[in-house]
Amino acid sequence: MARNKPLGKKLRLASALKENRSVPTWIIVRTKGKVRTHPKKRSWRNRKIKP
Repeated sequence: MARNKPLGKKLRLASALKENRSVPTWIIVRTKGKVRTHPKKRSWRNRKIKP
């Protein structure tokens, strides 16, 4: 990927990077294990971000 990116793409990549994390432990404890996975969690190999 090019070093120089359009601002829109750069913002989308940054947003995807920030939301790609697991659910905090205290939320799993608070919901008694009902919420374990994050719906927006993705792998860079499996799912691509819109350009």
